[in-house]
Amino acid sequence: MIYVYVFEIGVKVVGHLILMLCCWILSLISMNWFISGGIMEKFTFLSGDRGKRWVKWLENISGKGLKIQHQYYQYIESKKVGWMKILVLWICFWVIASLWIFWLMNSQVYEKRKESLGSMCDERARMLQDQFNVSMNHIQALSILISTFHHGKNPSAIDQTTFARYTDRTTFERPLTSGVAYAVKVLHSEREEFEKQQGWTIKRMDKLEQTPVQEAEVLEPSPVQEEYAPVIFAQDTVSHVISLDMFSGEEDRDNVLRARASGKGVVTAPFRLFKTNRLGVILTFAVYKSELPINATPNELIQATDGYLGGIFDIESLVEKLLHQLASKQTILVNVYDTTDPLHPISMYGSNVTDDGMIHVSTLNFGDPFRKHEMRCRFKQKASWPWLSIMTSIVVLVIALLVGHIFYATVNRIAKVEEDCRKMEELKKRAEAADVAKSQFLATVSHEIRTPMNGVLGMLQMLMDTELDITQQDYVRTAQGSGETLVALINEVLDQARIESGKLELEAVRFDLRAILDDVLSLFSGKSQKKGIELAVYISDGVPESLIGDPGRFRQIITNLMGNSIKFTEKGHIFVTVNLAEEVMSSIGVETETSLKNTLSGFPVADRCRSWEGFKTVSPDSPMCPQPISSIVPELINLIVSVEDTGAGIPSEAQSRVFTPFMQVGPSISRIHGGTGIGLSISKCLVRLMKGEIGFVSEPNVGSTFTFTAVFTSGDSDSNESKNQRITKQPKSVSSEFQGLKALVVDSRLVRAKVTRYHFQRLGIHVEVASDLSQAISRMTSGTTVIKMVLVEKEAWEKDPELSDLFVDEFRKYENSDPLKLFLLANSVVSSKTTAAKPACYTPMVIMKPLRASMLAASLHSSMGVGNKKTSRNGGLPLQSLEYLLHGRQILVVDDNKVNLKVAAGALKKFEATKRIRDGEQNVNDRILRGEEPVEAYENISNWHVPILAMTADVIQATHEECLKYGMDGYVSKPFDHQQLYREVARFLKSA
Repeated sequence: MIYVYVFEIGVKVVGHLILMLCCWILSLISMNWFISGGIMEKFTFLSGDRGKRWVKWLENISGKGLKIQHQYYQYIESKKVGWMKILVLWICFWVIASLWIFWLMNSQVYEKRKESLGSMCDERARMLQDQFNVSMNHIQALSILISTFHHGKNPSAIDQTTFARYTDRTTFERPLTSGVAYAVKVLHSEREEFEKQQGWTIKRMDKLEQTPVQEAEVLEPSPVQEEYAPVIFAQDTVSHVISLDMFSGEEDRDNVLRARASGKGVVTAPFRLFKTNRLGVILTFAVYKSELPINATPNELIQATDGYLGGIFDIESLVEKLLHQLASKQTILVNVYDTTDPLHPISMYGSNVTDDGMIHVSTLNFGDPFRKHEMRCRFKQKASWPWLSIMTSIVVLVIALLVGHIFYATVNRIAKVEEDCRKMEELKKRAEAADVAKSQFLATVSHEIRTPMNGVLGMLQMLMDTELDITQQDYVRTAQGSGETLVALINEVLDQARIESGKLELEAVRFDLRAILDDVLSLFSGKSQKKGIELAVYISDGVPESLIGDPGRFRQIITNLMGNSIKFTEKGHIFVTVNLAEEVMSSIGVETETSLKNTLSGFPVADRCRSWEGFKTVSPDSPMCPQPISSIVPELINLIVSVEDTGAGIPSEAQSRVFTPFMQVGPSISRIHGGTGIGLSISKCLVRLMKGEIGFVSEPNVGSTFTFTAVFTSGDSDSNESKNQRITKQPKSVSSEFQGLKALVVDSRLVRAKVTRYHFQRLGIHVEVASDLSQAISRMTSGTTVIKMVLVEKEAWEKDPELSDLFVDEFRKYENSDPLKLFLLANSVVSSKTTAAKPACYTPMVIMKPLRASMLAASLHSSMGVGNKKTSRNGGLPLQSLEYLLHGRQILVVDDNKVNLKVAAGALKKFEATKRIRDGEQNVNDRILRGEEPVEAYENISNWHVPILAMTADVIQATHEECLKYGMDGYVSKPFDHQQLYREVARFLKSA
């Protein structure tokens, strides 16, 4: 009954321990949840409606788990004293259980060892006894042989020679005997005649022990007695016993008398053999007359006795020979004893060392019922320590004590955990309140900073449109640059805050990737031309014209990467390539080491293949590299974008912290080049939101290559699926005026010629490439194709002035007969002016790099006299487009800030739009001044069927969504530029 009770207690303790461990793990998960601010920050892939449902489900489970945990902790706290008693019982039970386990396992080992010893000892005893029986049977048969052929025949058929030869040949049948001898029965009355007949005197046997064997001839004659038993036949090994009287020895006399009276073989007590001085015994059989009756009495047996046949056994050598036949001889020690006298056993084999260890006794039966023999066996080595039993019991006890310790620690920490849970709840509420306050603070700071910055930048832009001298223009540009830098810094800080709070989300709108990269090139064209570095973009033909994603965030990534390249590159080039990931995967292993002639500018670059080595979706060595995404989901497009430069590179010791927020290569970087060090960190987070990866390779004094992947949806599919999304329409790059034209590009660098061909093909122009001017002359004079324009790279134009003059002369021949235009491609204004001035007789038109579709179209329009020549500065969006859209439009501008009203008025005036400015007269603006949301005011203007744009300095995503939710048509953040305004206005005015 007590065992059942203890078992029930053990099961109950284990059950509570498991439940407490589960609660402890749940508390750790919950604590990590609260500290990290939720699971959304840890798993960015849980986005969208499905991800939000999963998160909500996990939060419900966590809340219920915490409630169960809290209730269980309260229950444990109330039963704390009872649990301590159970803990004491638990420890006592397992101490006893471990001792019992040790005793049980040790007993099993002992029994197994004892069984093994008994098996080996019985085997040896059985073999010894079997061989002794074989020898005994043969000796008995030999006694019958002597009775028949010696006593049964006259004259005898056996003599000493015959006996010795026969016994030697049959030794193998007596494996345990060392010799055989036959003694004849001689009465005292027959002694004299017997001695004469044999030729020797019957000797006394008991004196042989004191006399050496070689002096046996001088032994004393046997004393007078009624009967003698002299040895007449003996095996050669014991021939020294011939003539000895067996009756003269006390032990032999008793042995002979017992043998003839019993009719069976008898064994002597162990004694030292005469010749070898080793322990041995003699097995004696009486030889009877052949006419002896079967059921003879002892007296009849005595009267019928003719002699005595004895077999000599050397016990030590025989047992040793037997043990040598066994493989496990060395395992145990064997002793053979004569135990006829139990109190004084006689050792026949082995040492007399007493051992209190394990001993096994096997009984031996040598056929003599009077004498008792046994074999005693023991292991040669003592049993080793029962380490298995000891370790098992110790491990069980340690485990039990550990479980008890966990139980004890858990019970003691319940109160602390309960208090920690209460603190965590309070901290969670504080964190949520702090997060709300942080968001409100960011929104307020963003609004309050952007509002005056909108005025500053707007007024500076208006000032630039006035008549200023060169010094004043430089001052205004400097102020504009500083203001734009401040706005960019504010945007980066806000983005970093959104990333840390997990509230940064991506849009899903249709956009033109090529137009976006043209915009980015326009942004950096001034700096690249000033430094004289090559700036180029190449997009693979496999990339769709239209994609669905977040163009603003994609532009931000490209801008960050190219901005860093512009900062740290003083010579060479910056090259942006966009390809499908499948194209890159198929080209892996084909590309060789980049040579000088195989780069954009001729400067060496870092191996860009190393920049995506760790990408799971690109690297073929990665076990997680599946088949291309487009083959699984055809609508998805996986792009791989590389930004390659020949700048200063990143030192090896600083490469590990490139993506760490607010970390830069060195302390002097921010002083020399500016920046906050969070651009790359933000880019990495944005790439992760686009389900991509980012990496880089950099070599000091060679350059860097940053590569990232991004997954978009193809915008060439059915547009009905995104009818509820905002659609961003980019102007078409291809102009119908240039369709079918053919151009000849002269460039010695294949990569640069490939980029030039890409941009001209976007305009519908077929391009042929010549490596130098001589090859270009051959193409022009061949007459196989009609070339409308020739574009010569500055490097090829300056390489050979004489060849350039020859080319001009040849060019003029075709210019008179067929309109043919010559363009020079240059990186900087200074070099282009110098180059254009060299041939004094002819000045080609210069096209400044970087090449963009809109800039090329404008240059060709201007040179060839077709289309509208009015374009925006730096090759941006045509100002004619905005002027065309806004000309004559009635536009109402409502703002509570007079500076913003002036900026808006100046911008609209530039585009000849009719504007109405209201600062506080309209009811809508009154509600704004009272702090009401503009979307609420819009609900009361249901009769207006005009587009409404929300223009605000609040760039929080929630505000954007709120504006669209209440029916506004668009959203423009301050400070705004012409391109942003054009994109929003074009959505609903272009078709009107």
